[in-house]
Amino acid sequence: MLITGGTLADGRVRDVRIDGETIAAVESDLVPADDERVIDARGKHLLPGAIDVHVHFREPGGSHKETWETGSQSAAAGGVTTVVDQPNTDPPTVDGETFDAKAALAAADSVVDYGINGGVVDTWDPERLLDRPLFALGEVFLADSTGEMGIEMDLFEDALARATAANVPVTVHAEDASLFDPDALDGDLGGVGRQARSDRWSAFRTPEAEAAAVERAVAAGEDVDGRIHVAHTSTPEGIDATVGTTATCEVTPHHLFLSTDDCDRLGTFGRMNPPLRDPDRRAAVFERLRDGHVDVVATDHAPHAAMEKRRTLTDAPSGVPGVETMVPLLLEAVRRDELTLERVRDVTARNPASIFGLARKGAIEPGRDADLVLVDLEDPREIEAAALHSKCGWTPFEGRSGVFPETTIVRGRLAYERDPVTGVESFGDPLGENVRVAVPFDSDDG
Repeated sequence: MLITGGTLADGRVRDVRIDGETIAAVESDLVPADDERVIDARGKHLLPGAIDVHVHFREPGGSHKETWETGSQSAAAGGVTTVVDQPNTDPPTVDGETFDAKAALAAADSVVDYGINGGVVDTWDPERLLDRPLFALGEVFLADSTGEMGIEMDLFEDALARATAANVPVTVHAEDASLFDPDALDGDLGGVGRQARSDRWSAFRTPEAEAAAVERAVAAGEDVDGRIHVAHTSTPEGIDATVGTTATCEVTPHHLFLSTDDCDRLGTFGRMNPPLRDPDRRAAVFERLRDGHVDVVATDHAPHAAMEKRRTLTDAPSGVPGVETMVPLLLEAVRRDELTLERVRDVTARNPASIFGLARKGAIEPGRDADLVLVDLEDPREIEAAALHSKCGWTPFEGRSGVFPETTIVRGRLAYERDPVTGVESFGDPLGENVRVAVPFDSDDG
């Protein structure tokens, strides 16, 4: 395959030749070979495929919410070429057997590359779990969320020491439940679904609870020289607690683009952990993304069926879908001059590849995996749940504008295509045995 005339994130116009799974050349004026498919990218941007280090594809145990087939297709349609699945499935991924079962599901149905994280509970089996090709340990829950896998700090410190000895990074869901405010859930919580007062959930799981837990997790990591990655930081205080340390942090699109101002519109569809924050904190988080203090943007794609979200505030499950809308929302911010394209490239591809040691991914360079996304920044589209591909069938970003990919390529294979004129879409076949399991510092990555 030869992609001609694409504009890279840094503004250079280049042709990209793909040989098998690999980028063979990034040059000007490459001449097509007789057997090459040529994609004309003139006037469009070519980006490295995004690496979403935080998704919940729900299999096994929750296939009515999402499957590896629907979740990976949603990822491909959103420009994500590698996903990392979290352990709070049913059963949770906490030992060798459950890891192997999930890996078999992913290998059979995923149209994108993937990594699988292992979880920590009182009954986990660290020896057999850490013997598997883990992407990371975590997200390790320091407070309960979906799956009720919250653990105490002493178990976290033990798991961190074991992971460090095995050279496995640790991803942390950092909230301190002792700093939650139960009084926020007293009184009238509204009705069900979109009538519920989800701003009360934001008041319950306080910003202070996040900041305190991030500080403790980062300090624990530094005590044992471990690699800590803080998931879905939702506050400027949480982000700031990682700055100047060896820890890294991610933020989600919903914490970047939504706030408590959206709670009346969303109701329980806007309940997630950590929750939406007030507009000032949201703006401060976005500013830290812009100024380089945020390392990664990842989705925490956590789909639930709409019928499950149409419950009371205390009964509805936490989480929102987002794997298909992350890159489009960030590209829309580029189109509006709120972010640079290079910054989007870094937080979605280059940085996650660097942090987690995926040397073959994250950049458009010879020798890297041919994970590529072609977009037209002059072609924004309205986000509509009916046009998305997640099985859950809804989005908290309904009606917003996003720049969606025209073509997504995973290691030289077309994973997704959309005709920009007719809108007709197609997906590639599951990668099957050809899927690349994303493992930090594995032998393939040197």
